[in-house]
Amino acid sequence: MSCPVKYMYDDSQDGDQLDEEAGMLYGEYLMLDKILNAQRMLSEEHNRPVHDEHLFIITHQAYELWFKQIIYELDSIRNLFSVVLEETQTLEILKRLNRIVLILKVLVDQVMILETMTPLDFMDFRGYLCPASGFQSLQFRLLENKLGVQPEHRVKYNQQYSRVFGRDESAMKEIETSEQEPSLKVLVQRWLERTPGLELDGFDFWGKYQRAVEQLMDDQKKSAMKEASEKVRNYRLSDLEKRKEVYESIFNPKVHDALVSRGERRFSHMALQGAIMITFYRDEPRFSQPHQILTLLMDIDSLITKWRYNHVLMVQRMIGSSQLGTGGSSGYQYLRSTLSDRYKVFVDLFNLSTFLIPRSLIPPLTSAMKSSLCLNGPIKNISNCNGEEKEKREFENSLENSV
Repeated sequence: MSCPVKYMYDDSQDGDQLDEEAGMLYGEYLMLDKILNAQRMLSEEHNRPVHDEHLFIITHQAYELWFKQIIYELDSIRNLFSVVLEETQTLEILKRLNRIVLILKVLVDQVMILETMTPLDFMDFRGYLCPASGFQSLQFRLLENKLGVQPEHRVKYNQQYSRVFGRDESAMKEIETSEQEPSLKVLVQRWLERTPGLELDGFDFWGKYQRAVEQLMDDQKKSAMKEASEKVRNYRLSDLEKRKEVYESIFNPKVHDALVSRGERRFSHMALQGAIMITFYRDEPRFSQPHQILTLLMDIDSLITKWRYNHVLMVQRMIGSSQLGTGGSSGYQYLRSTLSDRYKVFVDLFNLSTFLIPRSLIPPLTSAMKSSLCLNGPIKNISNCNGEEKEKREFENSLENSV
């Protein structure tokens, strides 16, 4: 069967003798007549054409097209996470998350192309843009909401989107819907809360992990007390007390919840436990893909932060640090404020290394738990793993809603 789209750059002999049966042309399929004629140069309309305005328009249109693709991938990932995941689905999630990561890398590098425009070149047409601003990008706002950026975590100016989209009822509705629907962060949290091995009547990872930390603290205290130098001994003991406080912040649910309420953490206490467990046992087959998912989520946060940072530097270079942005924001000062952890959706994953312990102290898996993690398929399909059959059956019920 012939392809329904005939590519215009096809150099075959019959390429110029298309008939109706050949289907759409390349340009028709991609609707290039609309895309390639969508660059409106205001400087030309004012009879003062500025060459670099064309680059400015093309670059931002390319951003919006990539934003659309990211949202498309993100919505499909959220749909997969909205039900109890089968292991076979995690591979598809990994593929789509990785695609988002690669697109974001393109967006980060794309800023360099825009920087080939000099500040004087930009000044030649900047006045025509007001009050247009990147803050008015509906798709970027939707992207942030679908990832899980909360309104209360935004800087003050960034919370006031109603004055930007207030005249566009459809845009306002889309934003409100994106804030009400479960974000990727919420869905990942629910997924992590079902991590196998967290059950108190099962493997009880959290209890064993807490005892391992207590042993680590005791060992380090004994080691510190052996220091001959009082100055070194006091320093090590002081440092140990600070580390105990850090661990207390995850072992005490009230302290953790207080940090969540202040915006310093995002995940529920149970979800954080799941993330730590997956990190410790990432070499087990059943946790391998979940660990890769957590890594890609951090990559997405990192790349968006890098994109923001590159954008901030470009704005400072183009308009300086004191001028207002075209949309009425404080320009560089506002953009710089968006670089903080408040805009990182998966900040808890970045901080997991704070709670690591030496491999020798990681609680060993029981034979039953080892069995449950040795295959990527559902627990009921385990047939050739090591471990006692009796122990395997004990874990079947507790792992029905596993990762």
